[in-house]
Parts: sequence; structure tokens; C-alpha cells
Amino acid sequence: MKIKLLVVGQTNMKFVEAGSYEFFTRLKHYTDFEMLVIAPPKNAAKLEVAELKNKEAENILAKIQSSDFVVLLDEKGTEYSSVEFSAFLQKRMNSGVKNLVFVVGGAFGFSEKIYERANSKLALSKMTFSHQLIRLIFAEQLYRAFTILRNEKYHNE
Repeated sequence: MKIKLLVVGQTNMKFVEAGSYEFFTRLKHYTDFEMLVIAPPKNAAKLEVAELKNKEAENILAKIQSSDFVVLLDEKGTEYSSVEFSAFLQKRMNSGVKNLVFVVGGAFGFSEKIYERANSKLALSKMTFSHQLIRLIFAEQLYRAFTILRNEKYHNE
């Protein structure tokens, strides 16, 4: 199974970039993983929120195939423990999903177009995190999930 992480916009936080890279590198040991940065719309700062979210949706949808299983990282999603999240991944692998795509939206979240396309929604916490910081938190949890599935010691260190 191939796993993609789609994120809107570059991060300007060097520690997020460095930490994410560390876990993305580790993930390659377990799965075919790729992170794609989706450029924000031109003149994003001048757009109304609804228009911005719709333009971001167009850019996101252009990177998603009809056969992809799409999971939004969204505050309205299902919360899992790390062990439950690893089971979620295992279930996707067992069901024959070829491409599992996780999506981090922009600062204002997702448009309805994206919610309609999603197969699932995942909340990493009841707390709100920066959409930039989420990529690091998610990368660590994805790595942790694979170590759990392999019964490796990282989860309990």
C-alpha cells in the first residue's frame, strides 16, 4: 500500500520540516510513503475564506485519484489511540487499498467539496494544532503505528 500525505502550503517552521523529514525517512522502511505540498492559491491573502477553501479544494482534488482512499485530518474526525490507529492502517492494508491519502488542509480547513470526496476523517486530538505542525505530529503517529504493527519497541520507549 502506498501512503501519501497531502499538505496545503510550505511550512516556515524549520523544526517542523526537520522533524517531519526524520519520520518520513524512517517510514520508508515500512511503506511506500510520499508527502506532496500543494501550493496555496495565488493571492490567497486577498481571498474570502470560502473562496480560498474552494480554490484549495481544486488543487487538492487534482492530486487525488478516484480509486484513492482519502482520509482528512480534521477536528471533526474520529479520534484513535495509537494502537487503534495502527489497527485502522492494518484494516486498510487487509482490504486491498492501494493508495491511502491523508490530507491536511489550509489554515481555514476544508471546503464541502473535500468533505464529499473523503472516505474518512481522523482527528489527532480534541485540541487545535497549526496546520503546519500537524504534518510533524501525523508523521510521528504514522511511524509509531507501523512500529506497533511490527511489534517493535518504539511505542513503549
